[in-house]
Amino acid sequence: MKKRIISAIVALIIVVPLIILGGKPYIIGVGILSVLALKELIDLKKHHKKYPDLITVISYVCLLLLVYSEFDGYSIAFGLTYRGLALTLLALFIPTVLYKDERYTARDAFYLSTCVIFLGLVFNGIILIRILDIWHLIYLILITTMTDIFAMLLGKLVGKHKLIEHVSPNKTVEGSVLGSIVATIVSTVFYLIMISNEHIIKVVLVSLVLSIIGQFGDLLFSKIKRENNIKDFSNIMPGHGGILDRLDSLIFVSLAYIILFSVI
Repeated sequence: MKKRIISAIVALIIVVPLIILGGKPYIIGVGILSVLALKELIDLKKHHKKYPDLITVISYVCLLLLVYSEFDGYSIAFGLTYRGLALTLLALFIPTVLYKDERYTARDAFYLSTCVIFLGLVFNGIILIRILDIWHLIYLILITTMTDIFAMLLGKLVGKHKLIEHVSPNKTVEGSVLGSIVATIVSTVFYLIMISNEHIIKVVLVSLVLSIIGQFGDLLFSKIKRENNIKDFSNIMPGHGGILDRLDSLIFVSLAYIILFSVI
């Protein structure tokens, strides 16, 4: 428990100033997180064998190009560009014909390119949400943290029915529902005070939807860990796991917010 608390304090000391400062420090920090997240997916032993070093380097470069994409005439999905996607696919698929003895196959390229594009879109969105407004980012963080905390606490207190037992045995239906209700109330109040007090019903509905989708993110990454027989994606944060362990809900919430942003 002591290690977990110290790890959380250190993380907050690093992350909170970056969020407040924004700009280049925040952008660089998000880029570092994206690289660490990709490393965690590359290190999943049961999904693939070890990639050649050159391919690993190419994947990190492509990821950062996607993460740092900006709005322009070719932009899609909140900033990600067609050119970045095309470059990623070419850079990761062409080498499959150059390697022998199954060192790097088309199947490997499909897995790796999917990971790169997925994380590129997510972390690109996280940067652009902060550029839009710090309060929007805090709004999303509130949704995920309130959902996670109260789903766990209230689930332990009143939970009786398992949510999806084969994926996450400790999660309950009651905890999930109550966690989303609390998160919706807290995040909606925050949004109305700090961002806009218009469209109250829309804000409530969007907050609820984001809370539910965030739980699916949590469940998906729990499923990936279960499939790979691991407890955490890494030990970069002792007692808390890796980057994907901490950002699992926020990843899905950010993706959903890209779609729902125009609604509110």
